[in-house]
Amino acid sequence: MDNDVAPSAASAPASGVAGRTILLAGGTSAAGIASAVALTRAGARVIVAGRDPEKLATVVAEAPGTLTIAADLTDEDAIADLARTVHDERGAVDGVLHLVGGWRGGGGLAGQSDSDYRFLERSLTALRHVSRAFDADLRESSAGRLAIVSSTAVARPLAGGANYAAIKAASEAWTRAVGQGFAKGARDGSRELNAAAVIFRTKSLEGLEGALADAFIALWSDDAEDWNDVIVELGDGG
Repeated sequence: MDNDVAPSAASAPASGVAGRTILLAGGTSAAGIASAVALTRAGARVIVAGRDPEKLATVVAEAPGTLTIAADLTDEDAIADLARTVHDERGAVDGVLHLVGGWRGGGGLAGQSDSDYRFLERSLTALRHVSRAFDADLRESSAGRLAIVSSTAVARPLAGGANYAAIKAASEAWTRAVGQGFAKGARDGSRELNAAAVIFRTKSLEGLEGALADAFIALWSDDAEDWNDVIVELGDGG
């Protein structure tokens, strides 16, 4: 499927996610809380993983019933522990929304420091660890979904945001590779494609937290083949 064309998410019903087990990786931000609330209301079983226990407590206060797990998502051993805990507490997951992010930039090309790059690289590292740890779950689910939040900077990179755009571009490439793995596994097994990897692109998530939550929930309203390797634009793209 053309990776720039997405099914309509605006009018899709939310019932398809009911009963699904969803992991929000790095889900302590405003977008994570909005997603946890929306998913819980839609009948999903939500797990939020993040570093900060205080922020995790805030998630539970806003979305009662959410299972929170403190974990360093950039640490491979910690991710293995996270996967064991998730499986012990909730079983296999059906969906992962990757929300580990952050911004550092400015100063033109000369201002793109290595320390800023290493800070931004944490998002890609976490994505690699989490997607590998839960790959089998998503493949074996009757409707597995992996989604990341990327940036319009991938298509329109600026010198002052070169580090940021490079990390987002790499994250998109990784996610598309995950989707290719889903498709190949289905073909090799002579079975229907049940898992999809999706990229949400936006200029900024500020003010679009609810739109992201709705768009993620809508991924269960269509077949996996309609969503796999698809880029969904959130907002006007600015």
